[in-house]
Amino acid sequence: MQPTLVAVAHGSRDPRAPHAVEALLDRVRELRPRLDVRLGHIELNRPLLGDALREVSGSAVLVPLLLGRGHHVKRDLPASAARAAHLRTRIAAPLGPHPLLVEALYDRLLEAGWTPGAAVVLAAAGSRDPDSAADTRRSAALLSERLGGVAVVAAYACAAAPTVPDAVRALAARGHHRVAVASYFTAPGRFATQCAAAAPGAAAAPLGAHPALARLVLRRYDAALAAASTAGDQRELATA
Repeated sequence: MQPTLVAVAHGSRDPRAPHAVEALLDRVRELRPRLDVRLGHIELNRPLLGDALREVSGSAVLVPLLLGRGHHVKRDLPASAARAAHLRTRIAAPLGPHPLLVEALYDRLLEAGWTPGAAVVLAAAGSRDPDSAADTRRSAALLSERLGGVAVVAAYACAAAPTVPDAVRALAARGHHRVAVASYFTAPGRFATQCAAAAPGAAAAPLGAHPALARLVLRRYDAALAAASTAGDQRELATA
């Protein structure tokens, strides 16, 4: 049997967030109907990740619906996997950065009314982890390439600088008077709403159930399985 795919969402007090995540996972199930796909939240929403893992048997791949390498990916997911001693677990990479993620960002900007030449603020939650910030900046660079080289600046709702309003002002000071905000969030929530409110122009919706995001979830799942298989082969060679 294939390992269960356990998608790990952050959780939000926004009632729209769980629906957006479930819609994304419905797309994943459509792409791979025979795969057991489940959901666990780090906090705030049910099922919590620990509860979700208790309902799984055999093996599982945890796929974080998170967009960079922050505390949750480095600490919370390994801790949850370790507590699920009845399972063989693997942890996939976060969704970002990746070209498929950029395609989803691009489409959401177009839907919001972005026009060629307008600068973009890539609005993310923010983290004190430097790897998380590096991942967001990399996604900003990839999005700039996808948009034809326009200025794309990473900005944050908390824990890191610049803030979205500061990034908008900095772009204006550099002569960019048309500025859109791209939502670097998988689902609606307080931070996504806060960042969108700071947009002087178009404000894109969160990524949600975009088809490219569903494909990316499966890419991360498959890559985690392939890495585990390669590691097993290397162990067998080392003991041969």
